[in-house]
Amino acid sequence: MKKDELKFRTEVSTEDIESVRNIVESTGFFHDHEVAVAVELVEERLVLGLESGYFFVFMEDSADNLLGYTCYGEIGCTRQRYDIYWMAIRNDMRGKGLGKLLMTDTEKQIALKKGEIIYLETSSRELYLPTRMFYEKIGYIKEAEIKDFYDDGDNKVIYSKRL
Repeated sequence: MKKDELKFRTEVSTEDIESVRNIVESTGFFHDHEVAVAVELVEERLVLGLESGYFFVFMEDSADNLLGYTCYGEIGCTRQRYDIYWMAIRNDMRGKGLGKLLMTDTEKQIALKKGEIIYLETSSRELYLPTRMFYEKIGYIKEAEIKDFYDDGDNKVIYSKRL
């Protein structure tokens, strides 16, 4: 899929609730309680608007089908530091370069908000090896690994990128 066939939007709609659920579930990476959190962030944004502190970038094809999304926000008590809370591409669209395009657009949105450093985290489980390789390939640096964070043998790996 070519970049000119994609649309990026930052507005959140009620349709995004189920679309985000479907995308996150399609990956096969997340437990039900994690899927619920992804959906809750969309719902909170719809209720509270910008006051929620959650911002989104949605990537759609020319037929308005949601292909992937990110959710991010400014880290409290920091100066221009942002977390990417969620990044997911619909499973049937993975491996097509869409993740890189989505992250590039998200980084642009964060830069427009004067963000200087982006942080994100992921699991150390073998299932997440392609995810970690992807983040490194697009310029994120592994900053830390917290042992047994998510569960015994499942470390939290933290990455950063200076814009």
